[in-house]
Amino acid sequence: MGPSSYNNLPRHLAIIMDGNGRWAKSRGLPRVAGHTKGADSVRRIVTSCRKRGIEVLTLYAFSSQNWSRPKAEVSALFSLLSNYIKKETKTIMDNDIRLTAIGEINLLPDSPKRALENLISQSSNNKSMTLCLALSYGGREEIVDMVRSLSKRVKEGVLDLDQIDAELVDNTIWSSELGPVDLLVRTSGELRISNFLLWSSAYAEFFFTDKMWPDFDEQTLDEALAAYSSRNRRFGSLRNP
Repeated sequence: MGPSSYNNLPRHLAIIMDGNGRWAKSRGLPRVAGHTKGADSVRRIVTSCRKRGIEVLTLYAFSSQNWSRPKAEVSALFSLLSNYIKKETKTIMDNDIRLTAIGEINLLPDSPKRALENLISQSSNNKSMTLCLALSYGGREEIVDMVRSLSKRVKEGVLDLDQIDAELVDNTIWSSELGPVDLLVRTSGELRISNFLLWSSAYAEFFFTDKMWPDFDEQTLDEALAAYSSRNRRFGSLRNP
């Protein structure tokens, strides 16, 4: 199914990839097995979004709160990240995908951080789709960082308080280059956004599915895109702008 199959596509699709651990537990497997299987879903959905004409795909890969998980699980997650980047470099380059990341990237372990930075640099001129990994990311943390940044500029006398508006905030947050979220998808049946892209999702459409992330496939992606295409986005007005 291609972009012509829908009346309209979201420009920016964001996904909360939830349920890896529960997927593994339901099969009597260790949690890391669920994360490994989830990495296969990432590979599948990234290329599927590229084929369908999605301009920006943001994946909630590791939250600020995930640092509180057991050290062994955190280590396994970052090992998977390193392996994913190494294995998918050719796919990302062949599909003209630009990789970027948001969050407190400086907190990442050295090996995945170097691999991430290398592929970000290598893919920087690709233009067909932007793939953003949210790593050590939190929506509240993003807003706090923005407040600190703007406050510093006010304190230094280079910015007046009355110059601060929504547009300036848009241009200051970590996710500024990504633009507003059009469609936010969450897997595993949970009905919350868990501190993900709070500012950018102000007018996002939401799609929740009971499928665990390792089972999220092209059919479910198409269900989400079809649901988005059928909605009337009014942005607070009485009709579409």
